[in-house]
Amino acid sequence: MTTAFFSARVGSAGALMPYGALLGSMISVIVGTSYAKQLFGEVGPEGTALYRAGFSAVLLLALWRPWRRAWTRRELIDMALYGGSLGAMNLLFYKALATIPLGVAIAIEFIGPLGVSMFHSRRIAHFAWIGLAIVGLGLLLPIAAPMHALDPKGVVLALLAGLFWAFYIVFGQRGAHVHPGQAVAVGMAAAALVIAPVGILTAGMHLLSPRLMVAGLIVAVVSSALPFSLERLALKGIPGRAFGVLVAAEPALGALAGIVLLGEMLTLRQGVAIALIIAAGAGSVLWSGDPSPGLPESHGLPDNPISV
Repeated sequence: MTTAFFSARVGSAGALMPYGALLGSMISVIVGTSYAKQLFGEVGPEGTALYRAGFSAVLLLALWRPWRRAWTRRELIDMALYGGSLGAMNLLFYKALATIPLGVAIAIEFIGPLGVSMFHSRRIAHFAWIGLAIVGLGLLLPIAAPMHALDPKGVVLALLAGLFWAFYIVFGQRGAHVHPGQAVAVGMAAAALVIAPVGILTAGMHLLSPRLMVAGLIVAVVSSALPFSLERLALKGIPGRAFGVLVAAEPALGALAGIVLLGEMLTLRQGVAIALIIAAGAGSVLWSGDPSPGLPESHGLPDNPISV
């Protein structure tokens, strides 16, 4: 009886491990992004984005060594579009973070993958989730300039980041036959090349500061390398639909991290808006006829739904 009980406990712990890995992945990205925002005062959002993409590219290229594969011209074009979208998405998102709270920026950006999911839907019920997302976004937009309104520039930048997140999903699906690790390595290298001119022009020689380079490496590891590893573990043990629903809660984690780590207090209106967008994302996955995740991702992984 004792052996059976112990085996049951071990089996239960093993079943929960993928969910713990997913939670750890989301927390890692949120914490990494919160830490990255603190570098804005020294190298700007552009320089910080370059640190993240550049160091991530170096780490991923060393890990997956995509040069060992024979690439076709079409595959390289697909990877360039995929990586270019990833680079633009991260650059715009970091620039948005300079003026609006983290949780709000994630929620607005989430409209991009949610829109892709809805575009491919064929069920009437999905229009209700579209409407819910629109209401949530409407509450976040600086309409009628209420007190504590969000910065319009930050909102527009977050919306553009969401648009490039949608492009990233579409182009990532075009190269879905490429090994995920090799695809993300080449894509991240392309993303770094897209961000590099802007980051270098903005931050200049400050990027070569040893102290800041170490900080940038930490951002890359915590925001990309570690979450990538944890998500791959999570995807092996979590049903696709459950994965998508859990990931939809990421804006809430972002809002909590913003409050705890950055002191970014939200208004009641902003909190309700984030809740509506989370509900729309979760609902679109639950009511999807596809058992796979309904929302693709943002850390730079081609086959799952999270992003910051």
